[in-house]
Amino acid sequence: MNNTPDTDDQLRRTLGIGRRRFLSTCTAVAAGAIAAPAFGASPVQAAPRPGGEHGKGQVLVPADKRGIILYTVRDAVGRDPQSTSLPSGFREVFEQLARFGYQQVEFAGYGQHANAPGGANLESVEGAKQLRRWLDDYGLRAQGNHGFIPGSWPLSSTDLDTFKKHLEIANILGMAHVGTGGDPTGSAYKADWDVAADKWHALGELARRAGLKLYTHNHDAAYGFLLDGGPLDAQGRPTRSSGIRKLEYFLSITDPKLVWLEMDIFWAHVAQYKFRTYTAHDGSTQTDIFDPAGLVTRHDKRYPLFHAKDGVVNATNGMGYDMVPFGTGVIDYRTFFSRVGHRNYHSPMVEQDNAPSSTSPGQSLEHAAIGYRNLAALRR
Repeated sequence: MNNTPDTDDQLRRTLGIGRRRFLSTCTAVAAGAIAAPAFGASPVQAAPRPGGEHGKGQVLVPADKRGIILYTVRDAVGRDPQSTSLPSGFREVFEQLARFGYQQVEFAGYGQHANAPGGANLESVEGAKQLRRWLDDYGLRAQGNHGFIPGSWPLSSTDLDTFKKHLEIANILGMAHVGTGGDPTGSAYKADWDVAADKWHALGELARRAGLKLYTHNHDAAYGFLLDGGPLDAQGRPTRSSGIRKLEYFLSITDPKLVWLEMDIFWAHVAQYKFRTYTAHDGSTQTDIFDPAGLVTRHDKRYPLFHAKDGVVNATNGMGYDMVPFGTGVIDYRTFFSRVGHRNYHSPMVEQDNAPSSTSPGQSLEHAAIGYRNLAALRR
């Protein structure tokens, strides 16, 4: 998206921010590479920031695959339109995201401020029909939702009815996928992942019958090492690992026609930093560096969705990174998307958990605009 000075000023006024702050933020997008930490399968460095939509080289993320999860702009969705001139509620946020250039969105629930058109809760058939009209008005496609996945197993009749309602809403919205923002289980033990696989197979079959792909969105803990052998603890649980990571085990025991995944690339790189060694069954300490792009490459068709989230190095917070607007950090997205390939299959959703600001009401939409520009600028 090439912006002239006039359109930049229009964007700045829409977001309710001063010219100096707007320019300083945009300057950060084009900042040079930041020194990478000495961890990971290969050094993680900031890719050069090609200028504009029409830069040289193959576009890594086609225009119709560029999306954003609405969690990034949740403050705007939940804002009272009667208290501000900033975009507020689903309809106005959709309009703004479409202006930036986005063509896809991922929901993080269906709630907004009560004063926004449609009312507070659109988690219903009628609410979904209203959301679909707005999506169509602005040329947006809903790709998925971080919604309801039953916690209990076996499924209760109430949970089953609620899940089926979410499948119906997803179909009204035109989604291809339906999922959750959480891991299949928080456990480190093989037996619990086996149970999780049974539940996800059952839910995945229901989704398949509804024409949808059921997906799980994963954080760093899911890439820790599975405890599956060695001496047992006082509760009879294994204490050591074969070296397989929890999510890799889940992939190996689930049906690829029923269970899909959404990699949050930021959290996968956090896992690369955190989970480097394990205690083998024989008691020895083994080193294994996680390769996020390698995992996707081995299971490429099981990853229809990504979260494209960026970070800068922070060796003091236990994670290795602090979140920043997409394209202004050090995670090498050019290499990642080049390695995983299938650019017309994967749909990256820009995300920034900390985009909303209590002191700068327009910040989350401002950062959404920056994220789109940098996603569009990625070239091989």
